[in-house]
Amino acid sequence: MSGAPAVVLFDLDGVLAHYDHASRLRLLAERSGAGVEAVSRALFESGLERDADLGLHDAQGQVDEFARRLGRPVSLDDCIEARRASMRADADMLSLVRHVARQSQVAILTNNNLLLRDHLPAICPPLFPLFDGRVFCSAQFRLAKPDPAIFLQCLAAIDATPAQALFIDDKAENAEGARRAGLRAHHYTGVSALRAWLKECGIAGD
Repeated sequence: MSGAPAVVLFDLDGVLAHYDHASRLRLLAERSGAGVEAVSRALFESGLERDADLGLHDAQGQVDEFARRLGRPVSLDDCIEARRASMRADADMLSLVRHVARQSQVAILTNNNLLLRDHLPAICPPLFPLFDGRVFCSAQFRLAKPDPAIFLQCLAAIDATPAQALFIDDKAENAEGARRAGLRAHHYTGVSALRAWLKECGIAGD
C-alpha cells in the first residue's frame, strides 16, 4: 500500500456516470414550454454552455442567460433537475472508487460549469459523500482539459504534485494532457482495464 498514489483524479461524465444528453434537453423543453430544438440552440449551439464551462457565468447567471436566449422563463431548479435526469452513476465504477479511496485521496476533475459543481450532490447523489469537498471543474480555473495547466491548478488546490497523482478520463486527448502535466494517466474504456492499470500504479487489488 505504501506505493499507492496520494491522489486519484476522475473525470465525471463517461467515467463515474453515464450522461444522456437527450433526457436533459427533453426535461428543459417540458419545464420551459419551448421545443427541444429551441432549447438546444439557446444552451448549446449558442455557445452558452461552453462559456459557462469556462467560468464566464456563475450558476444563476447561466440560468438567467439561458432564459434570455430561449425567451422563456427557466429556473435554477429546472436546470438542476434536467442535469439530474441526464446522469446515472456507474455502480461498478463507484465500487472501484470506494476501494481506491481506502488507499488514496479521490477527487473529480471535469470540464463543466459552476452550476454542476455547486449542485452535484443533488444532481448525482450516489457520488457523495465519497467526493465531498473534492469536486473541481474547468469553470473555477477558467481552463479546460486537455490544457496541462488545469491539472496543475487542480493538484495545487489539494496540495499534491503531478508525481503523486493519477488521472482517468474517457477522452484520450484529456489523458494525454494530464501526461504532459506530469501525471500518470489512463484512457478509460472500461472498469476491468482500469482496475488492472490501478494495480500497476500501486493500488492494491480487491
